[in-house]
Amino acid sequence: MVAKVIPVPAFDLVLFGATGDLAQRKIFPALFKRFVAGQMPQGSQIIGAARSNVTSEEFQQTVAKSLKEFLGKNVEKKDEFNQFIECIQYAAVDAFSDKGWDKLKSFVREDTVRAFYLSVAPSIFGEIAARLKKTGIATDESRIVVEKPFGTDLETAETLNAQLRASFEEKQIYRIDHYLGKETVQNLMALRFANALFEPLWNNKHIDHVQITVAEDIGVAGRGGYYDKSGAIRDMVQNHLMQLLCLTAMEPPSQFSSDAVRDEKLKVIRALKPVKEDNIVRGQYRASANDQSYIEHSENPNSRTDSYVAMKVDVANWRWAGTPFYLRTGKKLRERVSEIAVMFKNPPHSIFSDMEYHEGNALIIRLQPDEGITLWTTIKDPGPGGMRLKQVPLDMSFAETLEDETAVADAYERLIMDVIRGDQTLFMRGDEVEAAWAWIDPIILQWENSTARPAQYDAGGSGPEDALMLMHKDGRKWRPIGE
Repeated sequence: MVAKVIPVPAFDLVLFGATGDLAQRKIFPALFKRFVAGQMPQGSQIIGAARSNVTSEEFQQTVAKSLKEFLGKNVEKKDEFNQFIECIQYAAVDAFSDKGWDKLKSFVREDTVRAFYLSVAPSIFGEIAARLKKTGIATDESRIVVEKPFGTDLETAETLNAQLRASFEEKQIYRIDHYLGKETVQNLMALRFANALFEPLWNNKHIDHVQITVAEDIGVAGRGGYYDKSGAIRDMVQNHLMQLLCLTAMEPPSQFSSDAVRDEKLKVIRALKPVKEDNIVRGQYRASANDQSYIEHSENPNSRTDSYVAMKVDVANWRWAGTPFYLRTGKKLRERVSEIAVMFKNPPHSIFSDMEYHEGNALIIRLQPDEGITLWTTIKDPGPGGMRLKQVPLDMSFAETLEDETAVADAYERLIMDVIRGDQTLFMRGDEVEAAWAWIDPIILQWENSTARPAQYDAGGSGPEDALMLMHKDGRKWRPIGE
């Protein structure tokens, strides 16, 4: 099977923060892969913009070094390597003065799509957006891409949206969440809405509960100062887990278009019940034999910031009433894994009552590290000697099933190309972001007003014991991380 490469028009992509870690580690490698795949048309160019006072030639050398570091040294042997490097220009730009903006303007052209990627701190989004508009570099057809975090609470999110909308219309603003660019996330929509098999069962009559897990095996060493101001609730729950919840719980949109999809996601957020205090668990990882604790990594002995959060969430609508969603995310857990587990109810009557009965069917949608879908079903255990039951997986790994490597392109590859073609389906709308903060803010305020410290948990485990009890009190249990 060979992935179909959908062409995009020639473009000028201006990348602010081009010397930063995200640009060098993710964005430039993603663009190079699209170039090799033939999706970056002749005449397209990438314009780096940052404060560093270097020439275009020196910046090209920096990008070449990054490509070799993150894609392997053999990448420079590809025929396209030098061609890609030649597509790159650079302008030294100061967001708070007029320095460099004339040079930047001289690079962009009239007859191409203009996209501006802000891989910079949110505090300067508004300043850059205003100068792009003031200098005439941005037109009414240009697109602007902003990275998370989209504020730290509802008030800052509203301010950030207002700053962007002062220079760009909502249809021009692309709030990027790389989780939405993952192949499996999009396959969740295809699985539900392009097949007759699952959607009739996708409701509280047949689904017992849903588990959404985003676990990481690393801690916050080296970025503890930043992380201690956000924690897992702001860093992961408000955006990544919220988006996965919305895509799982949303009603079928009338059509597969950006606003139709995002309208349905917004309805889910607005249907979320406030979370009761006894349905939330937060934790911090302890020191291990090989590493320091969260407290030591954050360099804040009094920190009450969460490195782990688990919660029970209820969606108050007809489809999901009585079917809870359990969310969990944390640092320093057993494995790096992200998945959505849809746990179906047992059959209403078992004819195998005298046998050991296995759990109900489960649909596991894996986002990382091995993207794919697994359906657990109960069958007869092979062999003579009567009827015995066992659970077996019907497994599809995208890497194995879809032979061509371009079929499982990196999320940034897909999302950047969607920006160029003007497709906002996989990007968050401003009202989505604000609605998510409006739901999260009371939880954060509750924690800030509490004197309780997060529960401690062992590095390399599954999280605090309290998180296990969150499920046990409902007669359920978490799937083992990394199963």
